[in-house]
This record gives sequence, C-alpha cells and structure tokens, in this order.
Amino acid sequence: MTTTEALATFDAAIAVAQTAEAAYKALQDLAQASVGAKLFTIMTVDMAADVARRAYTSDPVNYPASGTKPINYGPWFDIVHKERRYFVANTIEDIAEVFFDHELINQLGCQSVVNMPIILGNELVATMNILDVEGYYTPERVQMVRDVLSIPAKLALLVAEG
Repeated sequence: MTTTEALATFDAAIAVAQTAEAAYKALQDLAQASVGAKLFTIMTVDMAADVARRAYTSDPVNYPASGTKPINYGPWFDIVHKERRYFVANTIEDIAEVFFDHELINQLGCQSVVNMPIILGNELVATMNILDVEGYYTPERVQMVRDVLSIPAKLALLVAEG
C-alpha cells in the first residue's frame, strides 16, 4: 500500500470513527501501513494530576489500556515533554536506559522505538509510541513519521476525546 492509499484509508476510517478505539485503530493502521510498527500505543498525559494513561494499545495482553501511572521524570521526559522532540532508540540497550519494561519490550521482538509527542493548544497531551525490530527507525522512517503521522495523530486524539 502506498502512503497516499494509506492516508486515504485513514481518512475514510477517521471520518466514521465514533469511539476512541476506532480513532486510535485508524491511526494504528496508518502507522503500520506507512512506517511500520510491531507494537503501537497511545499514552495520554495529565500534567496537572502528574499521571499518564495508556489510552490505546495494539497488544492488550502485554500492554493493557487501563489505569494511570505516575509520570516518570528523567531524560526521556526532558526530550519528549519539555523539549517536545521525538525520542528515537534503535537498540534494546538504548531502550533499557529509559524504559523499566525493556525486558518485555525485547521479548515482544521490539528493539527500536519512536515516541512522538502530540501537541494540542500548545500543550503536550499524549505520545504516540511505535516499536519494531532493532535498527528499524532510520532517519528516513523517522522523517516519514513526522511527515505522515503528525497531523493524523492530532486528529485521532481529537476524535477520541470527542
């Protein structure tokens, strides 16, 4: 499927999405078709309450969408939340430096990640997280994430939040 076809499919799906699940599934399908992702999640953040919540997951067995967890302050937080930059790691060793669940990530066959901040109203409201095999997120693929997924991610979040 070409990027143009993937965007057209997303456009059709998001136009009829009436639930958060449907909106995020449309975004997941676009991410998988355009860039590639073995694991896809959306984490919303509530900075006032100091918590994050997994709002959507492509793997509900290993990464269920439920409950909240305290925001983890550290280098990853600084990059994604404060600087509003993409976090990219292409080895499990780099992932292990910032994610406590790196062993599970590795067991799922994922050794690379892109965490994309989703900014609305000048506030970071969520991150889109895509993971795949080691070395997968090359500079070209990260640019594709920027070019193809940034606006659809904002739209999916707006639809999901209704």
